[in-house]
Amino acid sequence: INVSSPNTPGLRNLQAGKELAKIVASMKKALGRYAPGTPLVVKIAPDLSAGDKREIARVALRHGVDGLIVSNTTVSRPAAVLEHSRGAETGGLSGRPLRDLSTALIKEMYELTGGKVPIVGCGGVSSGRDALEKIKAGASLVQLYTGLIYEGPALVPEMKRDLADLLRAEGFQSVNDAVGANTKVKRRKKGGSWWW
Repeated sequence: INVSSPNTPGLRNLQAGKELAKIVASMKKALGRYAPGTPLVVKIAPDLSAGDKREIARVALRHGVDGLIVSNTTVSRPAAVLEHSRGAETGGLSGRPLRDLSTALIKEMYELTGGKVPIVGCGGVSSGRDALEKIKAGASLVQLYTGLIYEGPALVPEMKRDLADLLRAEGFQSVNDAVGANTKVKRRKKGGSWWW
């Protein structure tokens, strides 16, 4: 469920509290009836209040959301972006300017859910280092968009090699071992699956 697109007026008002709970409950019911076993994942925005983040975490835990995609594009504009002639245009901003904002939100959502809801980390990922930072913040999976546009498909095997090297260098035996390493959540025992 994508309730976080900045390009659809009013949509982001549905991503927290009672509105999100209604949508998730309805979707869980429909999936149970028409597509049993299909996971339900909610994509959220990086531009959330502290209260919205807590509400999203509560809804995800209470209603058994299978995962969170953190995050969609941002409506904020860093100073470096605003310096460009079109930097103040409306709509969602992706890529490198989103990287740190989305990584911080991954960590926050991982901590708010106690690591109990798998997170797909996205936003500004264009290297193995970027992927590892998302993973250590709590992402079980990492998603690419903008990086593929600029670097092409060759980015994927390059990132995999870099990520494997970085994991070994930091003493992790697997991606699973690194998930949430930079958070306050007590680490899980080795083994087991972080996804469905």
